[in-house]
Amino acid sequence: MWLPATVTTPATSEPVSLVEAKRQVRVDFDDDDDYVNGLIATARNHAEKYCGAYLATQTVTAQTDSWCDLAHLSVLPVQSVTSLAYVDTNGSAQTVATTVYELRGEAIVLKYGQVWPPKQHGSLITLTAVVGFAQVEPALKHAILLRIADLYQTRESAAEAGWTSFDSLLSNHRYY
Repeated sequence: MWLPATVTTPATSEPVSLVEAKRQVRVDFDDDDDYVNGLIATARNHAEKYCGAYLATQTVTAQTDSWCDLAHLSVLPVQSVTSLAYVDTNGSAQTVATTVYELRGEAIVLKYGQVWPPKQHGSLITLTAVVGFAQVEPALKHAILLRIADLYQTRESAAEAGWTSFDSLLSNHRYY
């Protein structure tokens, strides 16, 4: 069972630029740049939670209690695996060599002829990986822009509609 992932290195760039966001909210002055940048990060985060995937490139750490959980990763999409650590039966922290496993789609699998090392009972396996899309699909980007415009125009709490364009654009990009 996977525990919730933790972002260890946050995104350094967003899928939507400040210029694109300002064009969407129809702002041609610089006074609100910090506010709009905050809305970009907020809208991306909202879309990530909705889709169950990381949109911007960032490094995360996730923990599980079983090697078999690596067959279905809890963080998606994975660009690369930085490390796979565990505690061996002697209680020493170890890192699994990259010669033992490989990233294949949404899973980490054993290479031919390899086995997972024995781990200490009750200890966790720690996956550190770079996640996120190299290029965000247009529908995802447009959904983020719609959310930014909505947040910019309605700065207070408001009742949400039952099904919005935001939902429609993101519904086909959900990971389960």
